[in-house]
Amino acid sequence: MNSFMPWVGGKRALRDIVIACFPPTFDRYIEVFGGAGWVLFHKRPSTFEVYNDYNSLLANLFRCVRDKNTVEQLKEALRYVLNSREDFNIILDLFALNVPMSDVDKAAKFYQLIRFSYAAGCTSFNCQPHDIRSNFPAFDAASHRLREVIVENKDFADLIRQYDKPDTFFYLDPPYFGTEKHYQHSNFDRDSHQRLFDALMAIESHWLLSYGDELPIRELYDVPGIYILPISRINNIKQRYEGGSEFPEILIANYDILERYNQFQPEQLMLA
Repeated sequence: MNSFMPWVGGKRALRDIVIACFPPTFDRYIEVFGGAGWVLFHKRPSTFEVYNDYNSLLANLFRCVRDKNTVEQLKEALRYVLNSREDFNIILDLFALNVPMSDVDKAAKFYQLIRFSYAAGCTSFNCQPHDIRSNFPAFDAASHRLREVIVENKDFADLIRQYDKPDTFFYLDPPYFGTEKHYQHSNFDRDSHQRLFDALMAIESHWLLSYGDELPIRELYDVPGIYILPISRINNIKQRYEGGSEFPEILIANYDILERYNQFQPEQLMLA
């Protein structure tokens, strides 16, 4: 199934190959940088699942969508909103001033920013028609899927330490190297790449990490027992004026993802 929302750096285009590279068995699934949850929504439910994001507005939105009572309140709060630049800027000001709101009101206003902004960046009005009520069926489907999912709002290192166990699998999709400033309400900066590496090297769980194919990241994870798989996907932005343009990415894991990948090669993706 699809996510109920777009988000910066979402894994919609790569979710099939990411899931195909999961370990064959695990009991506990932890999505550390949740974002829109494209992988979580697309995978089969696990016995125990956690969605986490340091962005408290995202975590609050997911909680409101998950819970049966609040998802109905959220839809009602969004039913008659206007797709207008004036309202968009008013909401930006409310968040900038940290005006107190209920959880549902905060979730509704944040969802407006996501849906009515350019590239779901929550900063610039998109000037495109969109009936937000058309998203309500996706809310209902997401609410059902999230019903047993724990929603956390923690720093990634704290979350990893908390849930580390032999039967746990972590999927991590952090801000890519050089894009750290594109994510609002995030504590992930240039130094966080090293902090993430240190956290992953200290645990016993299996983990899979997705990154842009950048030399500093390759060098950081060039250690024994770590597997790096180069892949590519269509670059949707450059595709508009440069046909066939691709975006190089890598998957990194502490188990043999090359074997997993060789069992699954979707048409839209290829080894770089």
